[in-house]
Amino acid sequence: MVKQTATNPADLGAIEARQLIARKALSPVELANACIERVEAVDHAVNALVARRFEALSDEAKAAEQAVMDGEPLGALHGLPFGVKDMIDVKGLPTTFGSEAFKDNIATRDDPIVAAMRKAGAMPMGKTNNPEWSAGGNTRNRVYGVTANPHDLTRTCAGSSGGSAVSLACGYAPLATGSDTGGSLRNPAAFCGIVGYRPSPGVVPGDSRAAALIPMPTSGPMGRTVADTALMLSVLARPDGKDPYTIITDGKTPWDPESFANLPRADLSSLKIAVTEDYDFAPTESIVRDHFRTIMPQLAPFFGTIEQTSPKCTDADRIFSVLRGVQFLGIHATLVDTKPELVGPNATENVKEGRSYSAEDVAQAMFAQSRYYRDWQKFFENHDYLISPAVTISPRPWRELYPAEIDGKPTKSYYHWLAMAYASTIPGHPSITIPCGFDANNMPFGLQIVGRRHDDLGVLAVANELEAIIASISDLAPKGPDLALLKSAAPISQAEGFLSFE
Repeated sequence: MVKQTATNPADLGAIEARQLIARKALSPVELANACIERVEAVDHAVNALVARRFEALSDEAKAAEQAVMDGEPLGALHGLPFGVKDMIDVKGLPTTFGSEAFKDNIATRDDPIVAAMRKAGAMPMGKTNNPEWSAGGNTRNRVYGVTANPHDLTRTCAGSSGGSAVSLACGYAPLATGSDTGGSLRNPAAFCGIVGYRPSPGVVPGDSRAAALIPMPTSGPMGRTVADTALMLSVLARPDGKDPYTIITDGKTPWDPESFANLPRADLSSLKIAVTEDYDFAPTESIVRDHFRTIMPQLAPFFGTIEQTSPKCTDADRIFSVLRGVQFLGIHATLVDTKPELVGPNATENVKEGRSYSAEDVAQAMFAQSRYYRDWQKFFENHDYLISPAVTISPRPWRELYPAEIDGKPTKSYYHWLAMAYASTIPGHPSITIPCGFDANNMPFGLQIVGRRHDDLGVLAVANELEAIIASISDLAPKGPDLALLKSAAPISQAEGFLSFE
Protein backbone atom coordinates (compact mmCIF):
# COMPACT_ATOMS: atom_id res chain seq x y z
CA MET A 1 0.00 0.00 0.00
CA VAL A 2 1.10 3.58 -0.69
CA LYS A 3 0.84 5.50 2.58
CA GLN A 4 -1.80 8.26 2.60
CA THR A 5 -0.19 11.36 4.19
CA ALA A 6 -2.04 14.42 2.85
CA THR A 7 -4.80 14.25 5.45
CA ASN A 8 -5.36 12.42 8.70
CA PRO A 9 -7.32 9.41 7.46
CA ALA A 10 -9.79 9.82 10.34
CA ASP A 11 -10.99 13.03 8.70
CA LEU A 12 -11.67 11.48 5.30
CA GLY A 13 -15.24 11.07 4.14
CA ALA A 14 -16.62 7.66 3.24
CA ILE A 15 -16.49 8.13 -0.52
CA GLU A 16 -12.98 9.57 -0.55
CA ALA A 17 -11.64 6.90 1.79
CA ARG A 18 -13.28 4.11 -0.20
CA GLN A 19 -11.78 5.45 -3.45
CA LEU A 20 -8.32 5.69 -1.91
CA ILE A 21 -8.59 2.13 -0.61
CA ALA A 22 -9.56 0.86 -4.07
CA ARG A 23 -6.56 2.67 -5.59
CA LYS A 24 -4.27 1.19 -2.92
CA ALA A 25 -3.48 4.73 -1.79
CA LEU A 26 -4.94 4.13 1.67
CA SER A 27 -4.73 0.97 3.74
CA PRO A 28 -7.82 -0.09 5.69
CA VAL A 29 -5.37 -0.73 8.52
CA GLU A 30 -4.13 2.86 8.38
CA LEU A 31 -7.71 4.12 8.38
CA ALA A 32 -8.76 1.91 11.30
CA ASN A 33 -5.70 2.90 13.32
CA ALA A 34 -6.34 6.60 12.71
CA CYS A 35 -9.96 6.23 13.81
CA ILE A 36 -8.95 4.32 16.95
CA GLU A 37 -6.34 6.97 17.77
CA ARG A 38 -8.93 9.72 17.37
CA VAL A 39 -11.32 8.01 19.77
CA GLU A 40 -8.58 7.50 22.31
CA ALA A 41 -7.51 11.14 21.99
CA VAL A 42 -10.85 12.91 22.48
CA ASP A 43 -13.61 10.58 23.65
CA HIS A 44 -12.85 11.26 27.30
CA ALA A 45 -14.24 14.75 26.65
CA VAL A 46 -17.49 13.77 24.90
CA ASN A 47 -18.27 10.11 25.80
CA ALA A 48 -19.70 9.12 22.42
CA LEU A 49 -18.31 5.62 21.73
CA VAL A 50 -19.35 3.69 24.82
CA ALA A 51 -18.54 0.07 23.87
CA ARG A 52 -15.57 -0.75 21.65
CA ARG A 53 -14.22 -3.64 19.59
CA PHE A 54 -10.86 -2.20 18.58
CA GLU A 55 -8.96 -5.49 18.53
CA ALA A 56 -11.56 -7.09 16.27
CA LEU A 57 -11.61 -3.94 14.11
CA SER A 58 -7.85 -4.16 13.65
CA ASP A 59 -8.09 -7.81 12.61
CA GLU A 60 -10.89 -7.05 10.15
CA ALA A 61 -8.91 -4.12 8.73
CA LYS A 62 -5.96 -6.43 8.07
CA ALA A 63 -8.26 -8.86 6.26
CA ALA A 64 -9.74 -5.95 4.27
CA GLU A 65 -6.27 -4.85 3.24
CA GLN A 66 -5.38 -8.34 2.13
CA ALA A 67 -8.53 -8.51 0.01
CA VAL A 68 -7.44 -5.34 -1.79
CA MET A 69 -3.95 -6.66 -2.37
CA ASP A 70 -5.34 -9.97 -3.66
CA GLY A 71 -7.56 -8.18 -6.17
CA GLU A 72 -10.79 -9.52 -4.71
CA PRO A 73 -14.14 -7.83 -5.50
CA LEU A 74 -14.70 -4.99 -3.03
CA GLY A 75 -18.02 -3.99 -1.51
CA ALA A 76 -19.37 -0.45 -1.60
CA LEU A 77 -18.08 0.24 1.93
CA HIS A 78 -14.98 -1.93 1.88
CA GLY A 79 -12.55 -1.11 4.67
CA LEU A 80 -14.66 1.64 6.29
CA PRO A 81 -15.21 1.67 10.08
CA PHE A 82 -18.66 2.70 11.31
CA GLY A 83 -20.38 3.43 14.60
CA VAL A 84 -23.53 1.60 15.72
CA LYS A 85 -26.21 3.21 17.88
CA ASP A 86 -26.73 1.25 21.09
CA MET A 87 -30.29 0.33 20.10
CA ILE A 88 -29.29 -2.42 17.68
CA ASP A 89 -27.11 -5.51 17.98
CA VAL A 90 -23.48 -6.06 17.15
CA LYS A 91 -22.56 -9.64 17.94
CA GLY A 92 -20.39 -9.85 21.03
CA LEU A 93 -21.01 -6.27 22.18
CA PRO A 94 -23.48 -5.01 24.80
CA THR A 95 -26.86 -3.81 23.60
CA THR A 96 -28.08 -1.88 26.62
CA PHE A 97 -30.64 0.47 25.04
CA GLY A 98 -29.25 2.90 27.61
CA SER A 99 -31.24 0.97 30.23
CA GLU A 100 -29.90 -0.24 33.56
CA ALA A 101 -32.13 -3.29 33.19
CA PHE A 102 -30.07 -4.36 30.15
CA LYS A 103 -26.61 -3.19 31.17
CA ASP A 104 -25.29 -6.78 31.04
CA ASN A 105 -27.08 -7.77 27.81
CA ILE A 106 -24.60 -9.09 25.22
CA ALA A 107 -25.79 -9.46 21.63
CA THR A 108 -25.60 -12.93 20.12
CA ARG A 109 -26.20 -11.81 16.53
CA ASP A 110 -25.77 -8.84 14.24
CA ASP A 111 -28.82 -6.70 13.56
CA PRO A 112 -29.82 -6.88 9.85
CA ILE A 113 -28.51 -3.33 9.39
CA VAL A 114 -25.11 -4.28 10.79
CA ALA A 115 -25.13 -7.44 8.69
CA ALA A 116 -25.85 -5.40 5.56
CA MET A 117 -23.01 -3.01 6.37
CA ARG A 118 -20.62 -5.91 6.97
CA LYS A 119 -21.66 -7.55 3.69
CA ALA A 120 -20.69 -4.30 1.91
CA GLY A 121 -17.26 -4.43 3.55
CA ALA A 122 -17.77 -2.01 6.45
CA MET A 123 -16.43 -2.79 9.93
CA PRO A 124 -18.25 -1.91 13.17
CA MET A 125 -15.91 -0.17 15.62
CA GLY A 126 -18.27 0.00 18.60
CA LYS A 127 -21.54 1.23 20.06
CA THR A 128 -22.57 4.89 20.21
CA ASN A 129 -24.47 6.34 23.13
CA ASN A 130 -28.20 7.17 23.21
CA PRO A 131 -30.77 8.16 25.83
CA GLU A 132 -32.49 5.39 27.75
CA TRP A 133 -34.72 3.59 25.21
CA SER A 134 -34.07 6.55 22.87
CA ALA A 135 -36.63 8.46 24.94
CA GLY A 136 -35.89 12.15 24.55
CA GLY A 137 -33.57 14.47 22.72
CA ASN A 138 -30.76 14.65 25.29
CA THR A 139 -28.22 11.80 25.19
CA ARG A 140 -28.07 10.80 28.87
CA ASN A 141 -28.52 7.50 30.66
CA ARG A 142 -27.49 5.76 33.87
CA VAL A 143 -25.48 3.06 32.11
CA TYR A 144 -22.92 5.13 30.19
CA GLY A 145 -23.67 8.69 31.28
CA VAL A 146 -23.85 11.89 29.24
CA THR A 147 -22.61 12.54 25.72
CA ALA A 148 -21.57 16.17 25.30
CA ASN A 149 -21.70 18.40 22.24
CA PRO A 150 -18.17 18.58 20.79
CA HIS A 151 -18.67 22.24 19.82
CA ASP A 152 -19.40 23.18 23.46
CA LEU A 153 -18.90 20.55 26.13
CA THR A 154 -21.45 22.19 28.42
CA ARG A 155 -24.25 21.71 25.88
CA THR A 156 -26.30 18.76 24.71
CA CYS A 157 -25.64 16.93 21.46
CA ALA A 158 -29.42 16.25 21.27
CA GLY A 159 -30.60 12.72 20.58
CA SER A 160 -31.47 10.11 20.46
CA SER A 161 -28.69 9.27 17.97
CA GLY A 162 -26.41 11.65 19.85
CA GLY A 163 -23.41 9.36 20.20
CA SER A 164 -23.44 8.67 16.47
CA ALA A 165 -23.58 12.38 15.61
CA VAL A 166 -20.74 13.22 17.98
CA SER A 167 -18.63 10.31 16.68
CA LEU A 168 -18.99 11.63 13.15
CA ALA A 169 -18.28 15.24 14.11
CA CYS A 170 -15.09 14.16 15.92
CA GLY A 171 -13.83 11.88 13.15
CA TYR A 172 -14.19 8.52 14.85
CA ALA A 173 -15.57 6.95 11.67
CA PRO A 174 -16.92 8.18 8.33
CA LEU A 175 -20.37 6.61 8.87
CA ALA A 176 -22.74 5.73 11.71
CA THR A 177 -26.18 4.25 12.18
CA GLY A 178 -29.09 6.07 13.76
CA SER A 179 -32.83 5.81 14.21
CA ASP A 180 -35.62 8.34 14.25
CA THR A 181 -39.15 8.72 15.58
CA GLY A 182 -39.39 12.39 16.51
CA GLY A 183 -36.16 13.59 14.96
CA SER A 184 -33.55 11.28 16.48
CA LEU A 185 -31.48 11.21 13.28
CA ARG A 186 -32.05 14.86 12.43
CA ASN A 187 -31.81 16.70 15.77
CA PRO A 188 -28.33 15.47 16.78
CA ALA A 189 -27.14 16.01 13.21
CA ALA A 190 -28.26 19.63 13.47
CA PHE A 191 -26.67 20.17 16.89
CA CYS A 192 -23.33 18.59 15.89
CA GLY A 193 -22.94 19.90 12.33
CA ILE A 194 -23.26 16.65 10.39
CA VAL A 195 -25.88 14.99 8.13
CA GLY A 196 -28.79 12.83 9.29
CA TYR A 197 -31.32 11.26 6.94
CA ARG A 198 -34.79 9.95 7.82
CA PRO A 199 -35.99 7.82 4.88
CA SER A 200 -39.53 7.06 3.75
CA PRO A 201 -41.15 4.11 5.56
CA GLY A 202 -39.69 0.77 4.46
CA VAL A 203 -36.70 2.14 2.58
CA VAL A 204 -34.43 1.00 5.40
CA PRO A 205 -36.05 -2.24 6.58
CA GLY A 206 -35.60 -3.75 10.00
CA ASP A 207 -36.97 -6.55 12.13
CA SER A 208 -36.54 -4.88 15.52
CA ARG A 209 -39.44 -2.40 15.35
CA ALA A 210 -41.80 -3.82 17.96
CA ALA A 211 -44.91 -2.10 16.57
CA ALA A 212 -44.05 -3.13 13.03
CA LEU A 213 -47.22 -1.76 11.44
CA ILE A 214 -46.77 1.72 12.93
CA PRO A 215 -43.96 3.15 10.80
CA MET A 216 -43.09 6.27 12.81
CA PRO A 217 -39.76 4.77 14.01
CA THR A 218 -37.19 4.02 11.32
CA SER A 219 -33.46 3.48 11.11
CA GLY A 220 -31.34 5.57 8.79
CA PRO A 221 -27.82 6.64 7.82
CA MET A 222 -25.64 9.42 9.21
CA GLY A 223 -22.49 10.88 7.66
CA ARG A 224 -20.45 14.04 7.37
CA THR A 225 -21.72 14.81 3.86
CA VAL A 226 -24.89 14.15 1.91
CA ALA A 227 -23.11 11.94 -0.63
CA ASP A 228 -21.53 9.82 2.11
CA THR A 229 -24.91 9.45 3.80
CA ALA A 230 -26.50 8.47 0.50
CA LEU A 231 -23.76 5.91 -0.14
CA MET A 232 -24.60 4.29 3.19
CA LEU A 233 -28.30 4.36 2.28
CA SER A 234 -27.50 2.43 -0.90
CA VAL A 235 -26.40 -0.42 1.36
CA LEU A 236 -29.22 -0.15 3.89
CA ALA A 237 -32.02 0.16 1.29
CA ARG A 238 -32.48 -3.51 0.50
CA PRO A 239 -35.37 -5.95 0.03
CA ASP A 240 -36.36 -7.45 3.39
CA GLY A 241 -39.85 -8.83 3.83
CA LYS A 242 -39.60 -8.71 7.63
CA ASP A 243 -40.51 -5.02 7.42
CA PRO A 244 -44.16 -4.65 6.32
CA TYR A 245 -43.45 -1.25 4.73
CA THR A 246 -40.68 -2.51 2.47
CA ILE A 247 -42.23 -3.06 -0.96
CA ILE A 248 -40.74 -6.05 -2.79
CA THR A 249 -41.67 -7.15 -6.32
CA ASP A 250 -39.75 -9.93 -8.06
CA GLY A 251 -37.13 -9.73 -5.33
CA LYS A 252 -36.54 -6.00 -5.80
CA THR A 253 -37.69 -2.76 -4.19
CA PRO A 254 -39.12 0.15 -6.21
CA TRP A 255 -36.15 2.27 -5.12
CA ASP A 256 -32.89 1.46 -6.85
CA PRO A 257 -30.08 1.34 -4.27
CA GLU A 258 -27.50 2.12 -6.95
CA SER A 259 -29.14 5.49 -7.55
CA PHE A 260 -28.41 6.51 -3.95
CA ALA A 261 -24.74 5.72 -4.47
CA ASN A 262 -24.67 7.88 -7.62
CA LEU A 263 -26.85 10.90 -6.89
CA PRO A 264 -28.18 12.69 -9.98
CA ARG A 265 -27.78 16.43 -10.41
CA ALA A 266 -30.77 18.48 -9.26
CA ASP A 267 -31.76 21.67 -11.07
CA LEU A 268 -32.64 23.88 -8.11
CA SER A 269 -33.70 26.72 -10.40
CA SER A 270 -36.66 24.67 -11.63
CA LEU A 271 -38.05 23.90 -8.18
CA LYS A 272 -40.97 25.36 -6.29
CA ILE A 273 -39.89 25.53 -2.67
CA ALA A 274 -42.03 26.06 0.41
CA VAL A 275 -40.34 27.67 3.41
CA THR A 276 -41.54 27.68 7.01
CA GLU A 277 -40.04 28.75 10.31
CA ASP A 278 -42.38 26.72 12.47
CA TYR A 279 -45.01 24.76 10.48
CA ASP A 280 -47.51 27.11 12.14
CA PHE A 281 -47.35 25.12 15.40
CA ALA A 282 -43.77 24.30 16.50
CA PRO A 283 -42.56 26.31 19.54
CA THR A 284 -39.57 27.90 17.81
CA GLU A 285 -36.95 29.90 19.68
CA SER A 286 -36.18 33.43 18.44
CA ILE A 287 -32.49 32.61 17.93
CA VAL A 288 -33.53 29.86 15.49
CA ARG A 289 -35.94 32.14 13.65
CA ASP A 290 -33.30 34.86 13.38
CA HIS A 291 -30.68 32.56 11.88
CA PHE A 292 -33.18 31.02 9.48
CA ARG A 293 -34.19 34.52 8.34
CA THR A 294 -30.52 35.31 7.75
CA ILE A 295 -29.67 32.26 5.68
CA MET A 296 -32.75 31.90 3.49
CA PRO A 297 -32.20 35.16 1.51
CA GLN A 298 -28.71 33.85 0.69
CA LEU A 299 -30.09 30.54 -0.58
CA ALA A 300 -33.32 31.73 -2.21
CA PRO A 301 -31.72 32.98 -5.49
CA PHE A 302 -30.66 29.43 -6.34
CA PHE A 303 -34.25 28.14 -6.39
CA GLY A 304 -37.01 28.67 -8.92
CA THR A 305 -39.69 30.05 -6.61
CA ILE A 306 -39.90 30.45 -2.84
CA GLU A 307 -43.19 30.63 -0.96
CA GLN A 308 -43.59 31.19 2.77
CA THR A 309 -46.09 28.43 3.59
CA SER A 310 -46.40 24.97 5.08
CA PRO A 311 -48.74 21.97 4.95
CA LYS A 312 -51.64 21.82 7.37
CA CYS A 313 -50.41 20.34 10.65
CA THR A 314 -53.76 20.16 12.42
CA ASP A 315 -53.55 18.26 15.72
CA ALA A 316 -49.87 17.40 15.15
CA ASP A 317 -48.97 17.50 18.84
CA ARG A 318 -51.94 15.37 19.83
CA ILE A 319 -51.40 12.79 17.06
CA PHE A 320 -47.74 12.36 17.88
CA SER A 321 -48.28 12.26 21.64
CA VAL A 322 -50.98 9.59 21.51
CA LEU A 323 -49.34 7.29 18.97
CA ARG A 324 -45.93 7.63 20.61
CA GLY A 325 -47.39 7.08 24.08
CA VAL A 326 -49.22 3.93 22.99
CA GLN A 327 -46.02 2.50 21.50
CA PHE A 328 -44.07 3.14 24.70
CA LEU A 329 -46.89 1.61 26.71
CA GLY A 330 -46.84 -1.56 24.65
CA ILE A 331 -43.07 -1.94 24.78
CA HIS A 332 -42.13 -0.76 28.27
CA ALA A 333 -45.11 -1.17 30.60
CA THR A 334 -43.94 -4.47 32.07
CA LEU A 335 -40.47 -3.11 32.78
CA VAL A 336 -41.89 0.00 34.47
CA ASP A 337 -44.25 -2.13 36.55
CA THR A 338 -41.74 -4.76 37.64
CA LYS A 339 -38.47 -2.79 37.87
CA PRO A 340 -39.43 0.87 38.26
CA GLU A 341 -36.13 1.68 39.99
CA LEU A 342 -34.31 0.73 36.76
CA VAL A 343 -36.35 3.02 34.50
CA GLY A 344 -35.58 6.70 34.03
CA PRO A 345 -38.02 9.62 34.10
CA ASN A 346 -38.67 9.96 30.36
CA ALA A 347 -39.55 6.32 29.71
CA THR A 348 -41.60 6.22 32.90
CA GLU A 349 -43.50 9.35 31.88
CA ASN A 350 -44.25 7.88 28.46
CA VAL A 351 -45.77 4.74 29.94
CA LYS A 352 -47.83 6.85 32.32
CA GLU A 353 -48.95 9.02 29.42
CA GLY A 354 -49.83 5.97 27.31
CA ARG A 355 -52.05 4.67 30.10
CA SER A 356 -53.89 7.97 30.27
CA TYR A 357 -55.28 7.56 26.74
CA SER A 358 -58.55 5.77 26.11
CA ALA A 359 -59.40 3.59 23.13
CA GLU A 360 -61.35 6.56 21.80
CA ASP A 361 -58.24 8.76 22.10
CA VAL A 362 -56.24 6.27 20.07
CA ALA A 363 -58.95 5.93 17.44
CA GLN A 364 -59.23 9.70 17.09
CA ALA A 365 -55.44 10.03 16.77
CA MET A 366 -55.34 7.40 14.04
CA PHE A 367 -58.10 9.08 12.06
CA ALA A 368 -56.52 12.49 12.60
CA GLN A 369 -53.23 11.11 11.30
CA SER A 370 -55.03 9.96 8.13
CA ARG A 371 -56.43 13.45 7.56
CA TYR A 372 -53.01 14.92 8.29
CA TYR A 373 -51.41 12.58 5.74
CA ARG A 374 -53.88 13.57 3.02
CA ASP A 375 -53.37 17.27 3.73
CA TRP A 376 -49.63 16.78 3.20
CA GLN A 377 -50.17 14.91 -0.07
CA LYS A 378 -52.35 17.76 -1.33
CA PHE A 379 -49.71 20.30 -0.31
CA PHE A 380 -46.98 18.50 -2.23
CA GLU A 381 -49.07 18.53 -5.40
CA ASN A 382 -48.10 22.21 -5.66
CA HIS A 383 -44.67 22.26 -4.01
CA ASP A 384 -41.57 20.24 -4.77
CA TYR A 385 -39.76 20.50 -1.43
CA LEU A 386 -40.17 22.07 1.97
CA ILE A 387 -37.35 23.80 3.85
CA SER A 388 -37.35 24.63 7.56
CA PRO A 389 -35.03 24.72 10.55
CA ALA A 390 -34.30 21.20 11.79
CA VAL A 391 -34.80 21.96 15.50
CA THR A 392 -36.87 24.48 17.44
CA ILE A 393 -34.02 25.56 19.75
CA SER A 394 -30.30 26.23 19.90
CA PRO A 395 -28.38 23.58 21.89
CA ARG A 396 -28.99 23.97 25.62
CA PRO A 397 -26.91 22.81 28.61
CA TRP A 398 -26.85 19.01 28.86
CA ARG A 399 -27.78 19.24 32.53
CA GLU A 400 -31.24 20.37 31.41
CA LEU A 401 -33.02 17.04 30.85
CA TYR A 402 -35.40 18.75 28.44
CA PRO A 403 -36.55 22.32 27.69
CA ALA A 404 -39.39 23.18 30.06
CA GLU A 405 -39.86 26.48 28.27
CA ILE A 406 -38.94 28.12 24.98
CA ASP A 407 -38.70 31.91 24.90
CA GLY A 408 -40.56 32.04 28.19
CA LYS A 409 -43.47 29.86 27.08
CA PRO A 410 -43.88 26.43 28.73
CA THR A 411 -43.59 23.32 26.58
CA LYS A 412 -46.33 20.69 26.59
CA SER A 413 -44.09 17.67 27.24
CA TYR A 414 -40.44 16.65 27.41
CA TYR A 415 -40.51 16.00 23.65
CA HIS A 416 -42.53 19.05 22.53
CA TRP A 417 -39.33 20.81 21.44
CA LEU A 418 -38.92 18.11 18.77
CA ALA A 419 -42.00 19.37 16.90
CA MET A 420 -40.02 20.70 13.93
CA ALA A 421 -39.00 17.12 13.17
CA TYR A 422 -42.13 15.16 14.03
CA ALA A 423 -44.18 17.39 11.74
CA SER A 424 -42.91 15.25 8.84
CA THR A 425 -42.71 12.01 10.85
CA ILE A 426 -46.50 11.88 11.19
CA PRO A 427 -47.23 11.61 7.41
CA GLY A 428 -44.07 9.57 6.72
CA HIS A 429 -42.19 11.96 4.44
CA PRO A 430 -38.43 11.68 3.87
CA SER A 431 -36.38 14.38 5.55
CA ILE A 432 -32.72 15.32 5.75
CA THR A 433 -30.78 17.67 8.00
CA ILE A 434 -27.65 19.38 6.65
CA PRO A 435 -25.39 21.88 8.45
CA CYS A 436 -25.90 25.52 7.52
CA GLY A 437 -23.79 27.98 9.49
CA PHE A 438 -23.67 28.77 13.18
CA ASP A 439 -26.31 30.56 15.23
CA ALA A 440 -25.84 33.52 17.57
CA ASN A 441 -24.61 31.12 20.28
CA ASN A 442 -21.90 29.95 17.83
CA MET A 443 -23.50 26.52 17.70
CA PRO A 444 -24.14 24.50 14.52
CA PHE A 445 -27.46 25.14 12.78
CA GLY A 446 -29.28 22.40 10.87
CA LEU A 447 -31.39 23.03 7.79
CA GLN A 448 -34.18 20.50 7.17
CA ILE A 449 -35.32 19.52 3.66
CA VAL A 450 -38.55 17.51 3.33
CA GLY A 451 -39.80 15.91 0.13
CA ARG A 452 -42.71 13.91 -1.18
CA ARG A 453 -43.25 10.48 0.31
CA HIS A 454 -40.91 8.00 -1.44
CA ASP A 455 -39.00 10.80 -3.21
CA ASP A 456 -35.90 9.80 -1.26
CA LEU A 457 -33.64 10.18 -4.28
CA GLY A 458 -34.95 13.69 -4.94
CA VAL A 459 -34.47 14.82 -1.33
CA LEU A 460 -30.88 13.57 -1.33
CA ALA A 461 -30.11 15.12 -4.72
CA VAL A 462 -31.47 18.52 -3.70
CA ALA A 463 -29.62 18.36 -0.38
CA ASN A 464 -26.41 17.47 -2.22
CA GLU A 465 -26.71 20.54 -4.48
CA LEU A 466 -27.61 22.79 -1.55
CA GLU A 467 -24.70 21.45 0.51
CA ALA A 468 -22.27 22.55 -2.21
CA ILE A 469 -23.80 26.02 -2.31
CA ILE A 470 -23.60 26.37 1.47
CA ALA A 471 -19.95 25.29 1.41
CA SER A 472 -19.20 28.15 -1.01
CA ILE A 473 -20.66 30.79 1.35
CA SER A 474 -17.98 31.56 3.92
CA ASP A 475 -20.25 32.39 6.86
CA LEU A 476 -22.40 29.29 6.29
CA ALA A 477 -19.76 26.67 5.47
CA PRO A 478 -19.54 23.87 8.06
CA LYS A 479 -16.56 23.46 10.32
CA GLY A 480 -15.71 20.75 12.78
CA PRO A 481 -15.12 21.01 16.52
CA ASP A 482 -11.81 22.15 18.01
CA LEU A 483 -10.03 18.83 18.42
CA ALA A 484 -7.13 20.36 20.34
CA LEU A 485 -9.59 21.72 22.88
CA LEU A 486 -11.25 18.33 23.20
CA LYS A 487 -7.91 16.59 23.69
CA SER A 488 -7.00 18.93 26.56
CA ALA A 489 -10.45 18.87 28.21
CA ALA A 490 -11.11 17.16 31.51
CA PRO A 491 -12.97 13.83 31.33
CA ILE A 492 -16.69 14.47 31.20
CA SER A 493 -17.12 11.55 33.58
CA GLN A 494 -15.86 13.88 36.31
CA ALA A 495 -18.75 16.31 35.75
CA GLU A 496 -21.47 16.51 38.37
CA GLY A 497 -24.61 14.75 37.14
CA PHE A 498 -22.73 12.72 34.52
CA LEU A 499 -24.35 9.41 35.44
CA SER A 500 -27.79 10.56 36.57
CA PHE A 501 -30.91 12.36 35.39
CA GLU A 502 -30.63 15.06 38.05
